[in-house]
Amino acid sequence: NSMEFPHCYAANVVLFSEKHEAEGLFVVLDGEVRLSINSTDGKRLSLQIAKKGEILGLSSTLSGRPYEFTAETLYPAKIAPITRRDFLNFLGRHPEAYHAVTEELSRHVSMVCEQLRTVALSSSAPEKLARLLLEWSESDHPSTDCGSRVRFSMTHEEIGEFIGASRETVTRTLSTFKTRRLVAFQGSMLTIPSRTAL
Repeated sequence: NSMEFPHCYAANVVLFSEKHEAEGLFVVLDGEVRLSINSTDGKRLSLQIAKKGEILGLSSTLSGRPYEFTAETLYPAKIAPITRRDFLNFLGRHPEAYHAVTEELSRHVSMVCEQLRTVALSSSAPEKLARLLLEWSESDHPSTDCGSRVRFSMTHEEIGEFIGASRETVTRTLSTFKTRRLVAFQGSMLTIPSRTAL
């Protein structure tokens, strides 16, 4: 697309912050970006890890309201920023693109609802962590005979931010999962031998 000028970003770079004026959207071409929201007392809840092909900041770019969340690269990433003016001009010239925009917005709402279900409605930390690992393994790698695999290079504290749990709780729960052979580790890869068991 003529609007896209890809940039390479290092790990842990904030692309945009919640409550800041929306200057445009960001298309993830390669790498992973963590989306999170923060409370006034500094607690962070991570919502999602956005991957290749995902569009960040779309609803704010359309509405002109401030960004609803913070987007930060997890690893070095290739991202195409598109200014709000360029994007709105593009939509004006190509109204047929609204269908894809609507689908992307719907997908984002579904993701937030799923996250709410995990954090607010799961009864225990083990249940929340199990749901999260299953969700990640599903989106990361197709299942094989050896089970599902997921890249696992975040700290226990960062994982806790996805499920509203402390670092200690994540460490304790993972240890229990390992002892019960529900998960196994090989370097930075985590394997789930049986999705059903977990």
